[in-house]
Amino acid sequence: MERAFAHVRVLDFTRVLAGPFASFQLAMQGADVIKVEQPGGEETRNIARSRDWAERKMAPIWMSVNGGKRSITLDLSKPEAVAVVKRLAAEVDVVVENFRPGVMERLGIGWPQLSAINPKLIYCAIAGFGQQGPERGTPSYDGMIQAMSGLMAMTGTAESGPTRAGFAAADMITGINAAYAMATALFQRTHTGRGQFVDVSMLDAMLSLLAQQVAEYTTTGEIPGRVGNLSPSRKPTADLFEGRDGYILLAVLTEKQYRILFTALGRTEVFDDPRFVDWFARMQNGAALKAIIEAAFKTDSAVAWEAKLRAADIPCARVWAIDEILTHPQLAHRDVIQTVDSEFGPLRLAGSAFKMAEGSGGIDRPPPRVDQHGVEVLREAGYSDAEIAGLREAGALG
Repeated sequence: MERAFAHVRVLDFTRVLAGPFASFQLAMQGADVIKVEQPGGEETRNIARSRDWAERKMAPIWMSVNGGKRSITLDLSKPEAVAVVKRLAAEVDVVVENFRPGVMERLGIGWPQLSAINPKLIYCAIAGFGQQGPERGTPSYDGMIQAMSGLMAMTGTAESGPTRAGFAAADMITGINAAYAMATALFQRTHTGRGQFVDVSMLDAMLSLLAQQVAEYTTTGEIPGRVGNLSPSRKPTADLFEGRDGYILLAVLTEKQYRILFTALGRTEVFDDPRFVDWFARMQNGAALKAIIEAAFKTDSAVAWEAKLRAADIPCARVWAIDEILTHPQLAHRDVIQTVDSEFGPLRLAGSAFKMAEGSGGIDRPPPRVDQHGVEVLREAGYSDAEIAGLREAGALG
């Protein structure tokens, strides 16, 4: 069966992480994503810890969100390049960009100009604060949004102070929301026949991710604080515990799980201890309960405890490093990490996060080299070789 977006064409002006991650989701579901890059390629192609990958303009951060796309370079300051965009936009289904609000309009290729050419166009604009409001023009980055959204205020410990997530959480959740928004607009078009403008805000996306904390504050007035690795439930058996040679995260939240846990730990005396008679008492005496658990964990390895507790149906996991989890047979079984052949050798990249009975998504081609498909895309749009040469001579192409 064909993938969901097999006949969808996307003109992708996005850069860095949030926008490219959004269009990558559509590419994995079969969309033909034409990535428009600046001459020389998008700047994140060069952000690599490895000199070799930077010199190839294939930095891991760039490759991680650009598989399955085609690349064309255009100098958007040239009127000839703007004309190319308008010609391409007349035939695509989606335009997606994450420039600062107003930039695309000033270039002559924003929503007003392109929707006049193609009334069925879905135009998705991604920005830190969206296209409206007092912060509309404020430049934004992932860390800034993590700090401003409230996420950092509740992440970390009293000792560490506020900490950001260990990955680009704001960028990635924005990308997922933008992909969902574009899919929603495409579906809506099937029964309206019209395109529309889609406005995605990084700050809005982060607040949607913090839905539980928002509701807790708006209903109880309680401001979530830093609780380290303790579960939002505040139950002391749902926390991170240090063992003999590593850490184990427990998610013990029910009475049944509590009794199974301490039976497995060989510490059934807690069942008769008045300090732990119920969850209210356990939360009040959480430090003492945690000390009992950690003392038990010191008697064996984290690997052994993880296996023993899993066998008892206790929800837990030791803290795995990225190199460990990538070798887990569960990922291999579900083909989460895909191997894509490239001119630089096999690339192992994270693919689609969900499976379908038919037409599941995947990475069909490696991340493109700079302008790898420029001539191909222009020929498909009806440009002759002489016209392409003229565009190059005019400096419109990279």
